[in-house]
Amino acid sequence: MKSLKYKVRLSAVAKHFALEPIFVPANYNEIYVTRSDLSRPGLPLAGFFLHFENERIQLIGNMEHGYLSSLTHAERVVSLEKLMQHRIVALIVTSDLPVFDELSELAKQYDTPVFRTHQTTSAFSAALSSYLSVELAERITIHGVLVEVYGEGILILGDSGIGKSETAIELVKRGHRLIADDAVEIKKVSAISLVGTAPSLIRHYIELRGIGIVDVKRIFGMGAVKETEKIDLVINFENWVQGKDYDRLGLDSETHEILGISLPAITVPVKPGRNLAVIIEIAAMNNRQKKMGYNTAEEFLKKMNEETENENAEELKDVLSWH
Repeated sequence: MKSLKYKVRLSAVAKHFALEPIFVPANYNEIYVTRSDLSRPGLPLAGFFLHFENERIQLIGNMEHGYLSSLTHAERVVSLEKLMQHRIVALIVTSDLPVFDELSELAKQYDTPVFRTHQTTSAFSAALSSYLSVELAERITIHGVLVEVYGEGILILGDSGIGKSETAIELVKRGHRLIADDAVEIKKVSAISLVGTAPSLIRHYIELRGIGIVDVKRIFGMGAVKETEKIDLVINFENWVQGKDYDRLGLDSETHEILGISLPAITVPVKPGRNLAVIIEIAAMNNRQKKMGYNTAEEFLKKMNEETENENAEELKDVLSWH
């Protein structure tokens, strides 16, 4: 399958970070950012453009500003014009540094968006890179429910009508939070992390068969919902199959792959009388313990082995004493 290349409007970036516009071209709303990595063009300003990537947003911080300040007017024009000739997506001056007149004029000449921010280069670079990583992340929408339980992001999967939404409502009543019901939009924000959210149209809503659409935020309050959550554990609901050998100790290492990332997973058989909300709470706490280095199933098996060894030792001692 061909991977999609996501993009975000430059105007949305500017609005999100409250950037001060120095110059924006007429086609401002048609300019898109497609890269999450940024550049500080120290070497390009000195004339070195090998491996230069104009799709990156360029940041002018104290170092670059200091270098440009050391140049004469004519030298500064040459340095900045070479940069502008590469048709960069945008340039942002940080730390409320003064904007050179030469930069403003060249921005108009080459239709290059230029902004300024009061934030320091390091702080702004980290925030912008993080924001773009999420906005430009590879993504997929799947049928399921995403909830936060004891700080763990739990993705519940299963056939329609198996009880995912009802379980989510029960979890919300018990003080946990809903992120998405029915459709979960999952973004790959790093090589090891997936973050889930709900499409804006159905955010904070749950569909309950026999009742209809329920607004969780209005009924249970703002504390019952959350915009996004990292996915820590996948729980697959399946109808109970009589005679099927289900894992009873928790020693099986099941995983579920989404966007190339393997997540820890468990399968929960569903039948009348099982309190699924309580089961998910225990699963969340157990998963948290595993991440902190404690595996209950392994500890239990270790104790069983120790008990067996002790019993064997006692039997051997009795035999030796009898002889």
